[in-house]
Amino acid sequence: MDRWDYDVVIVGAGPVGGRAATLLSHDGLKVLMLEEHEEVGRPFQCAGLVTPSAMDVVEGYHTVLEEVDGALIHGPSGTLVPVGTEGTLRTYVVCRKRFDQFVVQQGMEAGAELWLNTVPTAADREDGGVRLTVLRDGEPVQLTTKLLIGADGAHSWTRRTFKMGRPKELMIGFQTEVVGYEGRDRWLEMYSGSAIAPGFFAWVIPSGFGTHRIGLWSTADRLNGRSIESCYQDLMDHPLWKDRFEHTQEIARYCGPVPSGMVKHTVKDRVMLLGDAAGMAKPTTGGGIGPGFHQIQCIHEELASAVRSNQLTEKDLKAITKQPWSVMKKEQDRARTLRNLLVSDCTDEVLDKHFINFAHPDTLSLINAIGDIEKPVPLGMALLKQVPAFRPLALKAGVRLLLS
Repeated sequence: MDRWDYDVVIVGAGPVGGRAATLLSHDGLKVLMLEEHEEVGRPFQCAGLVTPSAMDVVEGYHTVLEEVDGALIHGPSGTLVPVGTEGTLRTYVVCRKRFDQFVVQQGMEAGAELWLNTVPTAADREDGGVRLTVLRDGEPVQLTTKLLIGADGAHSWTRRTFKMGRPKELMIGFQTEVVGYEGRDRWLEMYSGSAIAPGFFAWVIPSGFGTHRIGLWSTADRLNGRSIESCYQDLMDHPLWKDRFEHTQEIARYCGPVPSGMVKHTVKDRVMLLGDAAGMAKPTTGGGIGPGFHQIQCIHEELASAVRSNQLTEKDLKAITKQPWSVMKKEQDRARTLRNLLVSDCTDEVLDKHFINFAHPDTLSLINAIGDIEKPVPLGMALLKQVPAFRPLALKAGVRLLLS
């Protein structure tokens, strides 16, 4: 077999793998990205939202399909909570294929290589590196690398091969692309209730050219034997909202997992996990691009130095990642705790009461002043402290946060 040698091999050429390749290549390392599919950006398995902070990092503005100013959030019984301000950008809707390809292209322009249609089959750590066997276009190839990075998604081969644990939660997501939905320009919509998305929410996102993405997510335990597709159909047939969906025509569908909750071992000797592979999706929205970008951005310089000196034991990697990643994990755990308290662990009756409180003008002002899709914890804490109706939950929240 041919043998190739690299400083870093990244399994997975999505946006997080591409961003890691860009930064580490700029740091002077020899980097290879491996992508199992024949093209980058397929299959498409997410809602396609990219926050302004994440977009500003890569400047892929040409991939934007729509700009979104806010969300119209519907309670189980129809109470409407509009969050956002007309003309004030909250998030972007992108073409994920173009966005992913652009970020990976940045890695290649920085000096990284990309192998498409390449699947890893075996990996063994040895003195000085990791020996990796891959099938490239069906032919076996052997690689050696100082550091192996798994940015290979929710069902990460890297994570499973090196027994690095599982994400705390693995949500199930389902989405269609439709024409025929009439929505408010520059606003997305969200729907809640046990009938359509137990513990979570459904969404309708404008995706350009008269199309919308309609989807929902939940967890297997909350679905209680139901399929996620049946929940989608219950949204289509819901007596409160079915008129909105009756003229829609499906043109595509996608289904995929959403891993949230950092895995037990994000690093081992000469191995590191990033993005969905590490369980970095936000528990409140399911978004993983921003956290994945931040995960590598806050350590890349120190990591590159460790690669150059070939000091990549688990202890070395923990020393690099422990402080910044532990902060990310704590924030993730706190966000999940508050999400469960205010939304996911509530009955529809309780959730309806919450929505009535959310819809109060003073509460809406607070949400719009503090709300940040990237940082939900400050808003959750402010609601508990400043909204009288939520104060009975404050003690329960305090106990849960201490234990999280």
